[in-house]
Amino acid sequence: MTDRPEDRTAKGKRRTLIAMGCAFAVMVGLVIYSPTLYRMFCAVTGVGGTVRQISVPNKTADGGAAPEGQGGSTTDAVADASDMVEVYFDANVAKGLPWEFYPEERKVTAKLGEPVKTYYYAKNNSDETIVARAVFNVTPYKSAQYFFKIECFCFTNEKLAPGESARMPLVLYIDDQIHKDPNTAEVKDITLSYTFYRQSDLTDQEIADARELKAGSDQKEDELSKSENIDLENDVRRH
Repeated sequence: MTDRPEDRTAKGKRRTLIAMGCAFAVMVGLVIYSPTLYRMFCAVTGVGGTVRQISVPNKTADGGAAPEGQGGSTTDAVADASDMVEVYFDANVAKGLPWEFYPEERKVTAKLGEPVKTYYYAKNNSDETIVARAVFNVTPYKSAQYFFKIECFCFTNEKLAPGESARMPLVLYIDDQIHKDPNTAEVKDITLSYTFYRQSDLTDQEIADARELKAGSDQKEDELSKSENIDLENDVRRH
């Protein structure tokens, strides 16, 4: 029996959806388990892009938490609203990970073209050392190409000892081209979301090799307090 044209069209659409689903599953798996392979995947498929790096003067405040909603930048109290974006922070832990994880600020007002500093907090509430890995996403996705941040606690195995906590500095930067691009000119709100996933079935050596989240975060904080410039990166293809 010969397939009708509409049947062939339906089958073609199903194949396309299946292929897209498989590609998405591969991408998610690579994000969680191998940042190097993920970036190779992005380069080949065009899902992401080559990592772009910039270095900007360090205008972030030193040390403690900033007043609610001001990040830690030296942004002037009065600024043109067209030069500002509200950045919201989200934090999640996947099932099976007994950690607290949250942003110290729910949102900051970021001035375009200037770095903003804030913090995330994590604590291991279990009685064993646990290794986890974080992934992040930026929404709306079309704004992600203009969203830069420091290399921090994502895409690497991070461990916390029983009861141990970490205060993790995060510096972000939004390229001022975002409001010059007709496709993103109306973007006034951006959400940065992280999710931590527990890494199971690790060998003793893999656990030993995992980055110590508290010590690594303290070291990053010290580096930021002494650096004249901040290195930031973005791996989303710019259209």
